[in-house]
Amino acid sequence: MTRIHFIAIGGAAMHNLALAVASKAGYQVTGSDDEIFDPALSHLREAGLLPDEMGWHPERITKDIDAIILGMHAREDNPELVRARELGIKIYSFPEYLYEQTKDKIRIVVGGSHGKTTTTSMILYVLNRLGIEADYMVGAQIEGFERMVRLSDTAKYAVFEGDEYLTSPLDLRSKFLWYHPHVAILTGIAWDHINVFPTFPEYVETFRKFVHSIEPNGSFIYFKGDENLRLLAEELKIKNLELKIIPYDAYDGDVAMQVFGRHNMQNLQAAMLACHCIGVAPDDFYREISTFTGASNRLEKICETERNVAYKDFAHSPSKLKATINAVRERYPEKKLIACMELHTFSSLMADFLPQYKDCMAEADVAYVYFNPKVIEHKRLTPITAEEVREAFGTKNVEVFTDSKAMMSAVSCQCSAFSHQGIALLMMSSGTFDGVDVKQFAKELLS
Repeated sequence: MTRIHFIAIGGAAMHNLALAVASKAGYQVTGSDDEIFDPALSHLREAGLLPDEMGWHPERITKDIDAIILGMHAREDNPELVRARELGIKIYSFPEYLYEQTKDKIRIVVGGSHGKTTTTSMILYVLNRLGIEADYMVGAQIEGFERMVRLSDTAKYAVFEGDEYLTSPLDLRSKFLWYHPHVAILTGIAWDHINVFPTFPEYVETFRKFVHSIEPNGSFIYFKGDENLRLLAEELKIKNLELKIIPYDAYDGDVAMQVFGRHNMQNLQAAMLACHCIGVAPDDFYREISTFTGASNRLEKICETERNVAYKDFAHSPSKLKATINAVRERYPEKKLIACMELHTFSSLMADFLPQYKDCMAEADVAYVYFNPKVIEHKRLTPITAEEVREAFGTKNVEVFTDSKAMMSAVSCQCSAFSHQGIALLMMSSGTFDGVDVKQFAKELLS
């Protein structure tokens, strides 16, 4: 029996990896965390993996543990981590363990500042529909998949969403540098994670390292509309690394798709090329992807009536925000577009980064931006003001709120005022608007 202990088991990716490992024969999984919320709480409880009490318990770290998997949420001085290092137990980061379990497989890795989850989901959806077995890690729930992580002894392929954020408290490299793909996709480079990459050149550099980590004779698939990616592709050609370098643009074929927006047509084309690299015929890909409705929280339709429609999206960075709003505007040109977004991440709440949001919400009829000053305080960031945020976004349609209830009340008033025209409501956040159930909110409002 192989015993694996997860430090900070409650994270979205970590708890899914724990579930995947626990489902394999011959593995015993335990874990710890200082706080765990749903859906991780329910998932771990159902699987019998929920810690019996919250907190860190170094006395439970014993020599009979074969390996520790360390989550990013843990700090370097975590008591359980300190004990594990004292005992000489092997410590893996999340991406390191994924690589270790798939190092003999053909790996497809999707990176980029935006579109990673959707593109990865598209690849997995088509492979699943075609009966092609694959291990995977993806950042959202996909129709037809029980979990967000799968590891097996039988799959020939592994498909990973490649995140450029830090690996672990002990390893400050980008996660995707662990994966060494045979097929790599980069969807675009738009500055993000300013707390980790304080300058744009530093941010670009981690993507340069990623493309140089592609396995020999592998494939580099990149969006040709991104200047920085074009430059990286030219560098690869000059260095003659014997890689297949494959540019792409948006899909413009005749097959009708369920997903919409130019950014999703770009994601779709990237996914097709990745699947083609492992032998999937383009016609087969397009046939199967035509029924794909999207990944959870990525332009996910949460309510529709005869006159109104509402979507929620994970969009929070400038490039994601702009692409999502533009897609909904193009889809529903006749409706009143009310776009609400929450500044929630480190980068989005930093004064130096706010100018990146200029004109991002210009296509919305009504644009509401919310942030919670207490979150800024909790993250130990320099305070920002509503006026600073409004000026940074730079368009007259933007109104800024620091009270989520006040914003939801304003949304309600707008919906009432323009119900005769039809409403397209877009709720965008990597948080929760301070605990708002946006699905229920939209249903009550638009019905």
